[in-house]
Amino acid sequence: MQIKLADSYGFCFGVKRAIRIAENSRNATTIGPLIHNSKEIERLKNDFNVHTANDFSEINNSKRAIIRTHGIPKDDLAKLETKDIEIINATCPFVTKPQNICQKMSDEGYRVIIFGDKNHPEVKGVKSYAGDNVIVISSVQELKEFNLPSKVAVVSQTTRRIDEYKKIICYLVESIKEVRVFNTICNATFENQDATKKLALEADVMIVIGGKNSSNTKQLFNIGKKECEDSYLIEDETELKIEWFIEKKFCGITAGASTPDWVIQNVKNRIENF
Repeated sequence: MQIKLADSYGFCFGVKRAIRIAENSRNATTIGPLIHNSKEIERLKNDFNVHTANDFSEINNSKRAIIRTHGIPKDDLAKLETKDIEIINATCPFVTKPQNICQKMSDEGYRVIIFGDKNHPEVKGVKSYAGDNVIVISSVQELKEFNLPSKVAVVSQTTRRIDEYKKIICYLVESIKEVRVFNTICNATFENQDATKKLALEADVMIVIGGKNSSNTKQLFNIGKKECEDSYLIEDETELKIEWFIEKKFCGITAGASTPDWVIQNVKNRIENF
């Protein structure tokens, strides 16, 4: 069986940057998981004593706090700055961009529309910079439920699919007098999604590696599944099943932006051993 990795996969710029920051910040605590990959979070804990706090009460005994790649809400950052603690900001620059846009557009009187998952930490953080003048939607259908003003500004969660974002934009342009559109989907997302689609069209079995709570990994899986019915989402090699590969000729492998190379290699090695 032929095994091929996607032309673009795995760690993006923002994740590489955050991992490097965490490795250089021993004995620190991250505000929420640094990235959406439990295996890499465990490695940082074991090798660099970087722990994860789920709320602010858990960082009281820490002297260093790392802000996760997804960022945190504006009010939470203000609270953190009142503490006697070193703040290390690992927010991805591609996430900082929509934060700044939301604040600016809200200040200028635009209703801000965020295309994304309202429960995702990145979206929660971005939303906080628009004050009360903001809505979060995941589809055109949801957007139709709102009575929108004559001027709106729209941004996207950095890991959403561009074709879905286009639908949102087209609806707004057709129905709203003034629309400010900002392309806040990061380049790595474009590249990984395009590479996954290309590979899935060739493969008869597709393996997508990444955290089950990772938005960009879920997007890759959905793309793979659309083009290759036998697509599977796993976090590591222990979830592989030999029956997936029976009578298969071509296995494609891709990985989300928070998936480290060592996990990808372990998966590839296990499939080769099958």
